[in-house]
Amino acid sequence: MAILVTGGAGFIGSNFVLEWFAKGSEPVVVLDKLTYAGNPDNLASLREDERLTFVRGDIGDRPLVASLLAKHQVRAVLNFAAESHVDRSIHGPGEFIQTNVVGTFELLEAVRAYWTALEAGPKEAFRFLHVSTDEVYGSLSDDAPAFTETHQYQPNSPYSASKAASDHLVRAYHHTYGLPVLTTNCSNNYGPYHFPEKLIPLILLNALAGKPLPIYGDGKNVRDWLFVTDHCSAIRRVLEAGRPGETYNVGGRNEMTNLEVVQTLCSILDELRPSQSGRSYWEQVHFVKDRPGHDRRYAIDASLIERELGWLPAETFQSGIRKTVEWYLSHPEWVQGVVSGAYREWVTKQYGS
Repeated sequence: MAILVTGGAGFIGSNFVLEWFAKGSEPVVVLDKLTYAGNPDNLASLREDERLTFVRGDIGDRPLVASLLAKHQVRAVLNFAAESHVDRSIHGPGEFIQTNVVGTFELLEAVRAYWTALEAGPKEAFRFLHVSTDEVYGSLSDDAPAFTETHQYQPNSPYSASKAASDHLVRAYHHTYGLPVLTTNCSNNYGPYHFPEKLIPLILLNALAGKPLPIYGDGKNVRDWLFVTDHCSAIRRVLEAGRPGETYNVGGRNEMTNLEVVQTLCSILDELRPSQSGRSYWEQVHFVKDRPGHDRRYAIDASLIERELGWLPAETFQSGIRKTVEWYLSHPEWVQGVVSGAYREWVTKQYGS
């Protein structure tokens, strides 16, 4: 038997696969379309590992998914596959609807057919774990309590709306068909293998290249930051012991403004890789026009997973961000591989030259 990890060459998915093999030996089938952020080099250390089967393909390809489920006797599906960048969803929402909504539907249909045909024991043990985001809950005021699992969905971007739709589909397949599903809604992840269009890797690489450090608006938008390996351990725990039909919020208990994040990054870089000019990287900060509909604050209440499943994050933001900077500084070949012409064109389009 094996587990099927969709989007397993992306940022969070690849970290999960690496952590999975670090903790056990059960085979993994990775299905990834390898769009701009899906990078097989994220799994380079496993290329000769016979426990890993990599398949390039789309979660919307129902016959392909059905064949993989049957061939590998899959006992669990973990769905990381998604278009995930808010800025990209503003410029081109169609791809987000196709992957996050239609793709999730096709995946669920293939899984439902496979699960329905299983014998009693494997059918009872089977799980479908859907990885989602706190952005489906909308935006919080500065003094509002953090998102709980019962918070009303109020998505404000095409990305978050498409993820909200996929969450609803997953829930419906449990209540209508009995499919044993689990959903996790996480806060902002950071760590190794993060594609450099998101805040932390973008700022880090721009700083080292001597480029401006773009910050939207006044920089006071608040996010809860979760180190990616902490997220992976939470997903493993939910898969092991989560109640079918339940949603679990996963957060790092690290609320920070974007300005605070960038200040911390610059401080660590000043220490570990001082600029040749002798000036702080903070002097490269450049405020840019805010993006449309920019949510002001996200905050996760992770007390359910902490109380029910005994999960807690192992990293503080200070420890996790230092590990992140050290990883990028020690993996220049990976950075060079992802900083392609297409990436540079995107950054120029989004933030200006």
